[in-house]
Amino acid sequence: MANPQTLFRPFQLGSLSLSNRIVMAPMTRMASPNHIPDDDVVEYYRRRAAGGVGLIITEGTIINHKASNGYPQVPAFYGDKALAGWKKVVEAVHAEGGKIAPQIWHVGSAREPGTPPDPQVPAYSPSGLASPGVKNGVAMTQDDIDEVVAAYGEAARNAQALGFDAVEIHGAHGYLIDQFFWEGTNQRDDHYGGSMENRERFAVEVIRAVRAAVTDDFPVLFRWSQWKLQDYSARLVNTPEELDAFLQPLSEAGVDIFHCSTRRFWEPEFEGSNLNLAGWTKKLTGKPAITVGSVSLSSDFLNRSESLSKDVLFDSAGHADIDNLVSRMEAGEFDLVAVGRALISNPDWANRVRHGEVDELKPYDKDDAQSLL
Repeated sequence: MANPQTLFRPFQLGSLSLSNRIVMAPMTRMASPNHIPDDDVVEYYRRRAAGGVGLIITEGTIINHKASNGYPQVPAFYGDKALAGWKKVVEAVHAEGGKIAPQIWHVGSAREPGTPPDPQVPAYSPSGLASPGVKNGVAMTQDDIDEVVAAYGEAARNAQALGFDAVEIHGAHGYLIDQFFWEGTNQRDDHYGGSMENRERFAVEVIRAVRAAVTDDFPVLFRWSQWKLQDYSARLVNTPEELDAFLQPLSEAGVDIFHCSTRRFWEPEFEGSNLNLAGWTKKLTGKPAITVGSVSLSSDFLNRSESLSKDVLFDSAGHADIDNLVSRMEAGEFDLVAVGRALISNPDWANRVRHGEVDELKPYDKDDAQSLL
């Protein structure tokens, strides 16, 4: 049996000091009326901090651009009322001894016609494509790109001013930044399209803007994935060499921690090695990496055809042991582990694991996402 106490070693990076290696993964709940986090949102995050999570990464928060939002009641990260709500969240998490980072987000072409706050605003994306060959919205001009980059920087500046402990850029799952990465949705013929170097130029500009907006010791996290909500089988890179070429510009731009989103953390990323995506990312960049994907769950997401086209919580699942996870961390494959759905039904997941009570964890139930469990 692997010793779960390895998950409870401290972690330090810059100004971020964590009591353990357990991270709450960002999960969209659509529970902020008028895009403002209210007292229920404060309590939701407070419970997870009280339950022993070292670092909370919030649900995706929309940045200050007219087309950043794609869904009802997701929280904004701009405007006096929304920022005041987030300040209460930060204070509640800190009072329980936890640390917290907002995930800043632009949905790109995932925005559907009629979406608030202004239903007349179309989706903005690299090429006006929601998925390969499927049109939605408009292709971004250089002015549009510059506006969005600036909005990311504004969000990061607000995060540090509000007392957050780090900031995470959402660059995964087929949303705006990932739409630039992915050839299927980036058909541009300018310096943002074509080669991988060009397709990640937008992300590099965003990371630099975020890095410049905060102090040098304030950690910048970057979440990325191979898979997309539009296509679970999609891949940005197919070899370690391609992965290295993809990661180095992002690392050099200012990423401190890579959050590597996979559907199943135990799956090898490339043939000939047991390393998962986080393991390869850490090996190639030398930067800390977060692993994530069905941690302590006995079943995976629904099939793509059955799921919702957004980062939401779905399916139900029993719990599974964590020996494989712990063994990989003991071997140094990754530095932190993000727990998602298991933390929805078990806000005290971390404390139960610490005390050897894994068998007492509740199965995940999607209905718990809207409760204050």
